Amino acid sequence: MLNLADEIDAIQASVLRTLASPNRLRIVHRLGSGSMDVTELARALGMSQAATSQHLAAMRSAGIVEARRDGRSVRYELADPGFLTACGLMRDALVRRLSRYGDLAAAAGDTTLASGLSPSDGEPARVAVSASKVGPS
Repeated sequence: MLNLADEIDAIQASVLRTLASPNRLRIVHRLGSGSMDVTELARALGMSQAATSQHLAAMRSAGIVEARRDGRSVRYELADPGFLTACGLMRDALVRRLSRYGDLAAAAGDTTLASGLSPSDGEPARVAVSASKVGPS
């Protein structure tokens, strides 16, 4: 039997899986400035209306967004402003991390990287940036 903390962890993991899409993160950030209908949101994000609707359905199912009828249209809004706050905190942490690596590369560039070689082995310096790992490769 799961205790309350385990249940909350499972729900949080489900929400994070739902948000594991650049387009869904863009939707969160866009809805952070106010409610929008599918057409407005699709246009603002440069996505098709069908794709936007599919993302919104998944986010609604996970409890991230809520739909509200407004006349003949349906407007979407964040279910809780904390979703925007949480995504913003993660983005800020990633920007700080990338900045640290940029500062490290700039500092190293003043010495060894200026020659185009890695300080450790004389090989050409490489920096890898991906969703799962950020830093020297």
